[in-house]
Amino acid sequence: MNDFARRGVQDLARRGLSGYVLKRGSPSCGMERVKLYRDDTAPPERAGVGLFARVLREALPLLPVEEEGRLDDPRRRDGFITRVFAYRRLAALREMAPRPGDVVAFHRAHEYLLLAHSPAAYTRLGRLVAERPVKPAPAWLDRYGNGFMRALQTEATPRKHVNVLQHMAGFFKGRLAPAERRELLALIGDYAAGRAPLVVPITLINHHAARLEVGYLLEQLYLRPHPKELMLRNHV
Repeated sequence: MNDFARRGVQDLARRGLSGYVLKRGSPSCGMERVKLYRDDTAPPERAGVGLFARVLREALPLLPVEEEGRLDDPRRRDGFITRVFAYRRLAALREMAPRPGDVVAFHRAHEYLLLAHSPAAYTRLGRLVAERPVKPAPAWLDRYGNGFMRALQTEATPRKHVNVLQHMAGFFKGRLAPAERRELLALIGDYAAGRAPLVVPITLINHHAARLEVGYLLEQLYLRPHPKELMLRNHV
């Protein structure tokens, strides 16, 4: 089984995957709480990790991986799909042998997404990009990519989302009518209080950013981290 897992993971690495969903409780594919039999007399412990799952996560530590049952949670589901699309964009950046301007544009577009997941990583990666070499080398890109994907592995909580929404609302200062500003702040408050899903204030921010042509906000992938047809933010 270990040999099979290693061969399977090597094959998957060549396929350019952007994410992987594992089977809950499976002795090969369970991420956590897999039954572990230590002897014939004691009941199994829920302390194991599937053999294939372990090899996969060790070989591809930045690959977005989730367990099927955990995807029933709307916040985990949104986070996982967000990482899948971000991982693909990062891979595309690496594949294009990026120039310094490409790296800056990539990071700029993801700034608020990073802030929603990890304010500390947002600051750390901003410094790393500011200190980038004239021509980003593979080692530098590895360092950036590692920090980028690990930042997105941190859960984006409602509190952190509210922080980002308030930052975005600041771009409309002096540009919205008083009633429009009150409406936006009220919707952010409704989200913070659990009375509205995340998609509600984001939809209004998208509307105002397009209407007022706020270029920086229109670039932000936080506003569209995955296809809207998935409707993932209707439930978080």
